[in-house]
Amino acid sequence: MDDPESVVRRYYDLVDAERYDDLVALFAEDVSYERPGQDPIDGRDALRTFYEEGRPLDEGSHEVHDVVVDGETIAVRGTFSGRQGGERVGFGFADIHEFEDGAIVRRYSFTDRDEV
Repeated sequence: MDDPESVVRRYYDLVDAERYDDLVALFAEDVSYERPGQDPIDGRDALRTFYEEGRPLDEGSHEVHDVVVDGETIAVRGTFSGRQGGERVGFGFADIHEFEDGAIVRRYSFTDRDEV
């Protein structure tokens, strides 16, 4: 089993490569993903649907600038560049990933955009 920091770094590689089967496998069955101002995404099935059908970002990549590890909690600061609604976008983000039993059980994303 990989350590939480390695799992989180792999997450960004997988989302950028649109490898959603592998990506969803990083999460616990009862995962909760929260983004300010938007409904939470609860459970692996809903997470898969979000990445395959509901994610407003595409054709993009994440650049991780900082990773802070505090036991089973990993905080990440970085930038994303890609497309949203057909327009080129670039913005900073901060994500928090909480682990239980080697899987991401809660994820929080913060950006300066209204919807991601």
